[in-house]
Amino acid sequence: MSTTKVSPHISLFRSHINNRRFDDQTLRILELVLVFKDVESLTEARKELRDFLRSESLNAIREIKSKTVEQKLLILEFYVRAFALLGDIESCLAWRYEALNLRELNSTTHQWLQVSYMEWLNFAEHSLDNGFHTIARKACENALSSIEKNDSADLKKDEFSQLVEVSKKVKRLKDYASTLAASHSVEAQTAKYLRKKTIEKSRSCPSPCKETKCIASNLFRYGIKKRNERKFHELQSIQRISNGSDSIHSEGQYQSFSC
Repeated sequence: MSTTKVSPHISLFRSHINNRRFDDQTLRILELVLVFKDVESLTEARKELRDFLRSESLNAIREIKSKTVEQKLLILEFYVRAFALLGDIESCLAWRYEALNLRELNSTTHQWLQVSYMEWLNFAEHSLDNGFHTIARKACENALSSIEKNDSADLKKDEFSQLVEVSKKVKRLKDYASTLAASHSVEAQTAKYLRKKTIEKSRSCPSPCKETKCIASNLFRYGIKKRNERKFHELQSIQRISNGSDSIHSEGQYQSFSC
């Protein structure tokens, strides 16, 4: 599908978003937009729509403050699915996190919104797999908090054992995420420090380097000059010796003729 043929679908999708039509029909239009035979066109379309959706989603999040919890969740879910279609994992996880937090925040008054520990655990695993270690750690903390809310007295023996195993798994995942988050933090600080030192060195280097280069060049030229002078003096000495030898030889010849 060429860009020319698909452009009406892109325009239609943009129109739906601008008109705040966050429904399945809009997602189907997005699916049609992403049907490309060549990789280049697909990449261009994904980038264009990803940037557009990121910008519009920020506007949408400011506008939904006055809406009901149900309406907010529908909009958040729409963006989760839209970013998933576009392959924008970072934005997809960010909106999933917003949705989970919104449910958790309103679960005190709406019991059906309560987020289960398995939902937090799944989100933690997805975040960790995609390199979002700090978010994964926070999700693990929420999962453990959710587990603690379960009344163990009402659980059967096998259910209680399963809950204990899940708790252990979440704690291991949390420790692993914490280790990775700390490691990446140290690496980031180290890289920042090295970049800073490199910049400082590059700024202070020009004058000394230039001076050193100049001194070395002068010494080299001075060495050549002295070498040439030495060669010149040696050549003069050879010429004087040669001239003196010729003079003696000529005088001897003159004396012999005189005899």
